[in-house]
Amino acid sequence: MTASTKPDLDRPLRIGTRASELALWQAHHIRDRLRAEWGDGLVVELVHITTEGDRIQDRPLNQIGGKGLFVNAIEEQLAAGAVDLAVHSMKDLPGRLHPGLAIVCTPPREDARDALVLGPALRARLCPEGHAPSDLSIQSLPAGATLGTTSLRRGALALRLNPGLQIRPLRGNVPTRLRKLDAGDYDAILLATAGLVRLGLADRIDARLDPEQFCPAACQGILALESRADDDRVRALVAPLADAHAATVAAAERAFLARLDGGCQVPMGCHAELRDDLLHVRGVITDPGGRPCFTAARVGPPAEAAELGTAVAELLLRLGADAVLAALAHKT
Repeated sequence: MTASTKPDLDRPLRIGTRASELALWQAHHIRDRLRAEWGDGLVVELVHITTEGDRIQDRPLNQIGGKGLFVNAIEEQLAAGAVDLAVHSMKDLPGRLHPGLAIVCTPPREDARDALVLGPALRARLCPEGHAPSDLSIQSLPAGATLGTTSLRRGALALRLNPGLQIRPLRGNVPTRLRKLDAGDYDAILLATAGLVRLGLADRIDARLDPEQFCPAACQGILALESRADDDRVRALVAPLADAHAATVAAAERAFLARLDGGCQVPMGCHAELRDDLLHVRGVITDPGGRPCFTAARVGPPAEAAELGTAVAELLLRLGADAVLAALAHKT
């Protein structure tokens, strides 16, 4: 298919998606953008696929396989030809994709930061005027406060900043987690800002955590449109949705993951951003208890995004993070 050839609109485009509120929002968002681009002549069908991560809700992700839990079943359907396109939260994708598949489009990134959401009792205590103070942070939480998260990274970074916290597991989709918080099961919880914004729940955010102190997960806030690598029709259909900025930072952050073979079993984060025509890449690896914690950063031209991500990962290993990874591998 040449660049000037209009893609075939006669065949339906089948999008594979999980059935959670956030996954469906993401799939509908891409469907609507495709229809806006190609008109009503393009029929888009959503195919709901249940993943292992959806089926197992009673254990932390790091105990049941980590990355891939929410994408493996979808990738299998994609590779088999049962669906044509998958819409993922890119942070859920392993560093290496299923053979024969490729990320064919990276739309614009939403806010990459983690969000602190307070429960009713703690909010009344810390926000007496009805709104969160501008300097609210993890350090603002009182000793002994229960903080809900199943992310090893979030738990470890929170303990590094505030060792007196009690980290408790928190599973379920975004609305379920908020209901547990409102019921008093936790004093506060940590979520991705992007998910709350996309679901129209930005008003629940009490603080967006500074990436310099609280490094996000690699590719947090980025959507990945995945298809068969040789499907030129799908590539042409999604091409207008691509964002060069998002693709650049994603290349750096995924290279970081690939070098470390990173997953949910390791408390690590990576954040890249373009400033003054340069790409700034920062990475962190920490023990689950928050210490020791290793950080590294590199700055360079955007064209070298993948190389910068790899360089940050290798610097962390040289600084001593390899010992943390070895200890965690021994435990599993």
